[in-house]
Amino acid sequence: MPVNLQAPTSLLAVKGITLSAVEANIRYKDRNDLVLIEMSEGGTAAGVFTLNKFCAAPVNLCRQHLSENTSPRYLLINAGNANAGTGEKGLNHAKQTCSILSELAGVNRHDVLPFSTGVIGEQLPVAPFKASLPSALEQLSEDNWILAAEGIMTTDTVAKGVSKQIEIDGKTVTITGIAKGSGMIEPNMATLLAYVACDASIEAELLQQVLNDAVADSFNAITVDADTSTNDSLVLLASGRSGVIITENNRDDFQQAINAVCQQLAQAIIRDAEGATKFVTIEVESAPSRAYAREIAYTVARSPLVKTALFASDPNWGRILMAIGRSNVDDLDVSKLSLWLGNTQLLAAGEPLESYREEQGQREMDKEDITIRIALNAGDTAARIWTSDLSHEYVTINAEYRS
Repeated sequence: MPVNLQAPTSLLAVKGITLSAVEANIRYKDRNDLVLIEMSEGGTAAGVFTLNKFCAAPVNLCRQHLSENTSPRYLLINAGNANAGTGEKGLNHAKQTCSILSELAGVNRHDVLPFSTGVIGEQLPVAPFKASLPSALEQLSEDNWILAAEGIMTTDTVAKGVSKQIEIDGKTVTITGIAKGSGMIEPNMATLLAYVACDASIEAELLQQVLNDAVADSFNAITVDADTSTNDSLVLLASGRSGVIITENNRDDFQQAINAVCQQLAQAIIRDAEGATKFVTIEVESAPSRAYAREIAYTVARSPLVKTALFASDPNWGRILMAIGRSNVDDLDVSKLSLWLGNTQLLAAGEPLESYREEQGQREMDKEDITIRIALNAGDTAARIWTSDLSHEYVTINAEYRS
């Protein structure tokens, strides 16, 4: 079961955005696995993608289409087959799926952004797209956000979605986002797909800046297993239908709202991490630089020994010290370091607290939400990331993934 996470029961419609989800039998049976998102004409889009060198065919094609056209009309998403590691044939299949939709919808192929998630190394069948896309077009509706969130799932146990409304210049801006992902999650666009849409009007260049800023402390601040997917993609759509125009001068409230939506979606992925029983926040403070703090936080988060101790609810904080000590940073002065597990301090200025008792640490580790706080006392910057524990179930899920 996900850690303190429930599927959304409703999500707000975004003017100018319609969605559908249909059963295409691409890999899964008896469930929706093909999702279509349409944006009205005149909107803008921005995207961030995986940095995996073996990135999937749809990622390469999506990047190309978005670089040529920042006002796409359709997002085409399939679950169950990643179309990664499939060579030139896989790229041709991705192009064919875009062509099928563009011909049906009467748009240019570059108006279609393709996305895939699922098993790597298997060719994507094209026939299901020909058979199912007519129905997907017919069923487009503003109210299908939850259906779409369910349709993009793979090993997720619950759908993930967030809605938010803000007032700008006396008018309401609606933001809704959905995401999938629970394993193969690591920064550099931590397999994850996410789609966020708003009804504000904003130039594509500024929209990209907003998205880049939002990702830094959300989707690029999470890790499950230190594996960067071949298919990670996040797209931010702005339909322009609210009548609100976002500029550099009135960007702040909009930026904060996009940040909040992305952060909630990113945290939902960690709460639904494969086999997770703990949601873990790692905070590193008083560091000489943000990169320095993030390196230490990620070293702790990636440590199998730390993650298995978390699963066992074992207050073996020596494993945390081990991970901090092997971080790839220069001039780490352990004599200045302080460490907390939740509200319980374990270390002060590099020395164990004589007042600490094992039962204090046990109370903290028995919680589902755990915070590890590390003070370096060597600067004035900080970083925060979220991770999960490593359980027997994680191994089972990934061992049986293709069965």
